[in-house]
Amino acid sequence: MNRLQFYTARLLRDEPALQDLSVPQGNLLADLEGKSVALIGNARSLAETRQGTAIDAADLVIRINRAPMPSPESHGRRTDWLALAVRLPDEDRGRLTPVRLLWMSPKRKRLDWQTATSPGFYLHPLEDYHALKDRLAAPPTTGAMMIDLALRSRLASLTLHGFDFFASQSLSGRRTAQQVPHDFSAEAAWVADLKRTDDRLLLA
Repeated sequence: MNRLQFYTARLLRDEPALQDLSVPQGNLLADLEGKSVALIGNARSLAETRQGTAIDAADLVIRINRAPMPSPESHGRRTDWLALAVRLPDEDRGRLTPVRLLWMSPKRKRLDWQTATSPGFYLHPLEDYHALKDRLAAPPTTGAMMIDLALRSRLASLTLHGFDFFASQSLSGRRTAQQVPHDFSAEAAWVADLKRTDDRLLLA
């Protein structure tokens, strides 16, 4: 697919054509098999910790959206995968240098050519987004989608860093919980249920 075909497919919401740019979900999940995975949320409270060493010790480090990193002591240094629901500015792309980009948002119009043609690009299926939305009775956050996706794999562990379900708000902006379309109480309860049934899921 060339650039013009990409923008045409995006405009026409041609999902099969856009999915052709993505690695199959099965291949993505296979890359997680046996690995310790650190998933880094953007809670402001993470900046007050010293979790950076533990984050960088994981086999795979996954960050979310623009992934602010105030200090290596709290946030670590590595970014292996970057899960996106927003366009990534060039400055952040150069700062994070992710090995793989994952487009999790159902809003395909935000997906850019550079991201869609990056090595190992993954496009999260719309049916998976809608299934989780129905489960939570609200649009899921990028973090929730990534938890749901990662736990389908045979990973060894998934440790959540910087997830306080908006109690301290986000390092990415100044909006309050009432100003975003997510149900953080529902996500917190969902994660608690997952932790009770899947001992691979850990909350740092």
